[in-house]
Order: sequence, then C-alpha cells, then structure tokens
Amino acid sequence: MDRSWLPATRSRAPLPRFALWLLPWVLLLAWGGYAAGLCLVRGLNQTNMDNRFVFGLWIFLDLAIIALGAGAFVSGVLVYLLKRDEVKDVIGTAVVVGFACYSGAIGALMVDVGQPLRAWFTFWHPNPHSMLAEITFCLTCYLAVLAIEYVPLVLRHRRARSASPLLAFQFELHHLMIVLAAVGAFLSFFHQGSLGGLFGVLRGRPFAFREGFAVWPTTFFLFVLSAVATGPAFLILITRTASALTGKRLVRQGTVDFLGRLSAWLLIAYAGVKSLDTLVWLNRTTPASGFHPYQFYSQPPFGGWILLTEIVLLALVPGLILLGKARRRSTPWLLTGAALACAGVTLNRFVLTIQTLALPTLPVDRLLLYVPSWQEVATFAAIVAYGVILYSLSYRYLPLFPHEEEAAAAPPVRVSGAGPRPPQETRHAA
Repeated sequence: MDRSWLPATRSRAPLPRFALWLLPWVLLLAWGGYAAGLCLVRGLNQTNMDNRFVFGLWIFLDLAIIALGAGAFVSGVLVYLLKRDEVKDVIGTAVVVGFACYSGAIGALMVDVGQPLRAWFTFWHPNPHSMLAEITFCLTCYLAVLAIEYVPLVLRHRRARSASPLLAFQFELHHLMIVLAAVGAFLSFFHQGSLGGLFGVLRGRPFAFREGFAVWPTTFFLFVLSAVATGPAFLILITRTASALTGKRLVRQGTVDFLGRLSAWLLIAYAGVKSLDTLVWLNRTTPASGFHPYQFYSQPPFGGWILLTEIVLLALVPGLILLGKARRRSTPWLLTGAALACAGVTLNRFVLTIQTLALPTLPVDRLLLYVPSWQEVATFAAIVAYGVILYSLSYRYLPLFPHEEEAAAAPPVRVSGAGPRPPQETRHAA
C-alpha cells in the first residue's frame, strides 16, 4: 500500500478492510440514487406526499440534519472568534460533518422540488416576502462557506504541502478563517431561525402558529437555540463513534468536557424557554385561534406524551446528564446524554413538520395520515450513506485530529507517593 496518500505519523486500516467497510454504504447510496432518479424522471407521484401533505420525510429529516450540522458554525465561532483553543481538536470533524449535512440536505431538496434544473429561479426571481427565499440564500451561501473551509483540510495533506503554490494558498486561506467564521455564524443564525419562523407564522396551522417577539415568531429563536445546543452533542457522538471504530483516542478529554458542558447549559436553557413558550401557546395563543389545546393531543398517536418527551426526557434530562463532570467522563453516560439531545432536536423537527400537517386546521377536519414511500426512504438513506462515506474518506486521507493517538500508546504513569496520573498527551504534527 502506498502510504504517501495517508496522513503522516497516522496508522490506518489496510485498504481491503477499508473497502469492505465502505461497500454497504456504497450499495445504500446506489439504491437511494436509483430512487431519486425515479422521482426526478417520473415525478413526485413516486412519493406518498400530496397537495394536503406537502411536507414529508425529506423536509422533516432535512431540518433535523441541518440542526445536527450546527456544530460546524458553533465550533468555528468558538475557535476563531472566541479563541477557545481546546475546540481545535474537533474543528476538522465539525467542518466535514457540517459540509456533509448541508450538501446532503440541499441534495434532498433538489429531489423534493422536482425541478433541479430550475433551481436558479429562486435566485433570479426571489420572493422578497418569503422566508423560504431567505432560507435558500442562506443555505446556499453557507454551503459555499463550508466548502471553502473544507479546502484547508485537503491542503494539509502531505502531498499538497509538498507543492509550494498550494502551501502559499493554504497560508492565505488561514487568514480568512476569522471572516468565514463570522459570515458562517451570521448565515447560520438566520437560516436556522427562519426554518423555525416559517412554521411560526402559519396562521392557518394553529398547532404551529406562535406569537411574535419583535418581527419574529418565538419558533425562530427556539430553532436557533436547539440547534446550537445540539451541535456540540452531535460532534461528541461522531468523534466517540469514530474512536470506538478505530481504537484510537481522537479527541482530548478537556475538549469533550467543554463541549458537553456547553451543550448541557444550552439544553437546560432551551428546556426553560420551550416550556415558557408552550405555556403561552396553551393559555393564550391557541384559545385565541378558536381551539382548545386538548384537541391537538387527543388525536392518536399524537398524545400529550410527545410534548413531555420533547421537553423533559430529550432536553432537560440530557442537559442534567452532561452537566455533571463525572458523568461526562463516563462513556455510557456521555453517549446517552449526547444521543438523547440529538433525538430531542429530531423529535422537535418531526413535531413541527409531520404533526403540524397531520392535525386538523378546522374543527370539522379529520387527522391526515402519511407513510413515506420506499422511494422517499431510499433517497434519504442515500444522504446518510453519502455522509458516512465522505467522513470515512476524510478521516482516512486527511489530518482531521491534531492529537490522534493509539488508545494504548500512553499508559498511566505512577509516581512514588502519588496516585495514578492521567496519560500524557502526545502531540503529532498535523
């Protein structure tokens, strides 16, 4: 095997084993590509969406993975604007995960719209009064920012560093990172918020409609807060999963502690703000629209349990789990808290898309039922497979982790008269 393509001082699995790991994901990607092709060639009659249920599996999961990909702009702000150097351990992973999430989401949207060759209409003929127009602009621009941020990872490859022009280009890009982090934070704030604000202004959907704060509905800020709270937790899940699969320590414990603590406080804040928003909606907003709140939770399977699960079990509980230092340093507790946080933001996006459209908008309406077709499931499975393949290739060939080391490389050192000391960190050149 030609090791000149692999990161310096890094050990990687043999190529046959790596190819075997990629094989099922490549097959899943091909299956989803076939399903997406059917939707593009034959139309959206391949799906189970219709004129009444216009938002289906794709939109729900698009909103979820965009929220999970928020770790990219959160880590960028922490590293380049707030100078939190401990987050540098995960900045590479954050960029790759963010790029995979956003490019995958836009790919699914192109299939969902059904006319990808007319995508330029959104930019040439925008509706200045539509939140969707602003979301489209912000998503596209932020994907371009992530693509630019991905370039330095490629340029840090040992073969790229051997070329003087590329080395000079990387040096110039390094000076742009602060600007890109600021632009990314600005774009992310507005597209994350507008995705929530889109549902909050739907007066014809009393379940989703919320009162405004300034010019935005409260769902605008709830979407931003939930995404910022969940992004660091998703980075913990990704890095710990990669560490378990590779048998290496990829991220220092101090970084995990910081991300877990940040996510914990933000999750607790989100649970509090969400509870206050729900109380206002139950006691003032919903009665003003002519509905009793009980009507929205008397339609199986959308009972009151879903509201309690979202706020308590999947927001407050993971926040309390990640708040404790001992629990953050216990792998089962850490992964449980991070997984619950990610499940919480996913459930929130499900509630505001699928549940909102399923519930009646008039007292005489009935509950709408929707089950995604296999084409919808396969298309989104392809997005997941694409993300796994992109991250796997990036980890194998690019120096994502500056402090990567073998799990057994640094055994504890005992000093006479003292207890066990933590393993010394071994620094490797990126």
